[in-house]
Amino acid sequence: MSNVLWQFPPMALHLVIFDCDGTLVDSQYGIVRSMQQAFLSFGLIAPQPDAVKRVVGLSLDHAVSVLAPDLGSSDVHQVAGTYKALFRELRLAGESPEPAFAGVIESLRILEDRGYLLGVATGKSRRGLHAVIERLELEGRFVTLQTADDVRAGKPAPDMCLQACAEAGVDPGHAVVIGDTSFDIEMALSAGAKAIGVDWGYHPADELSAVGAAAIARHGDDLPNLVDQVFGRSA
Repeated sequence: MSNVLWQFPPMALHLVIFDCDGTLVDSQYGIVRSMQQAFLSFGLIAPQPDAVKRVVGLSLDHAVSVLAPDLGSSDVHQVAGTYKALFRELRLAGESPEPAFAGVIESLRILEDRGYLLGVATGKSRRGLHAVIERLELEGRFVTLQTADDVRAGKPAPDMCLQACAEAGVDPGHAVVIGDTSFDIEMALSAGAKAIGVDWGYHPADELSAVGAAAIARHGDDLPNLVDQVFGRSA
């Protein structure tokens, strides 16, 4: 008789990748104010708040080029650099608090307790993301952090999602992106991952569903069970 002990194979690792602005934290005040001031400082017409919110999630240069399609690449880069400086000034002055959305922080804990790996993929700079993580006391919570500084192509390209999966050692088919914009959903699907939309951010829920979100969270507390459902797991 064999002495080998039979064991069930371990459960495959699953990765939950969160967007930051509009999903984890409400940063619209600082984003809109900084973008408008950056445009004005170059003698440009300040974009309307709704227009600014539509481009949240894109890499910064891409966002500026969408808001001002006639600008050359050098001018786009200068406006983007001014935006970064202005946003940082607001944050350091305490005028851009970026509060976490209700229920989201507790959902991170629940997801971790259920065995999920956690990550972030955001159009923020790495410095900006670390400032949020430090302020919310989330150090060590995420196994992978992807920012606009880390990839050649930002959202909706698949690069951040694929790189997050590679760093976490998770197949993209076992990953889900949680985000508030169509850019998040498109990034996930083009990488072969799943996607969950949230309805408290910058793009409407019906738009997120239309581009392929498997589910829509109406409150931060919904997220753990929706993730379980997407992966066919029971809580």
